[in-house]
Amino acid sequence: MIKRLMNSLLISLVAMPAFAQGQHGPAGCGLGTEVIFRKAELWHEHVLAATINQSASQTFAMISGTLGCEDANGPFKHRIISFIDHNIDQLAVDISIGKGEMLDALSELYGITVNDKSEFNTVVKNNFDQIFTSTELTSGDVYSELQEIMTQSDVLKKYLS
Repeated sequence: MIKRLMNSLLISLVAMPAFAQGQHGPAGCGLGTEVIFRKAELWHEHVLAATINQSASQTFAMISGTLGCEDANGPFKHRIISFIDHNIDQLAVDISIGKGEMLDALSELYGITVNDKSEFNTVVKNNFDQIFTSTELTSGDVYSELQEIMTQSDVLKKYLS
């Protein structure tokens, strides 16, 4: 039993840096790479960055899609897709008029600040036809279109994961 647990732990520790590395260099993503050793060039800086990343920040960064781990597509992405899936009809109504409870909830899931909320509401309203192209859409389709539209906005692209 203990041997099996140790093997599982070892496999997860070995796999995590490989998954988190992406295009981030030898230390992977996380606090060590993105904040403390942002311009690491020497081998010992990479080792220290990797050590800091492994200590806990990399797990958080991968789950939240922050600290350079945006490409990990953590559960926050899945929370947005799940929200869209459960509220797609009312969300379509709210987006079409540029305001409403579901649109407010969606902006909160993206982490959009009060200062940028009106921009978000306006951008999605103006692109309603691009977001909702047919009645056969999936929540993943809507999510992809929202991502594309937000990428085109200088104000909103900072919220993408």
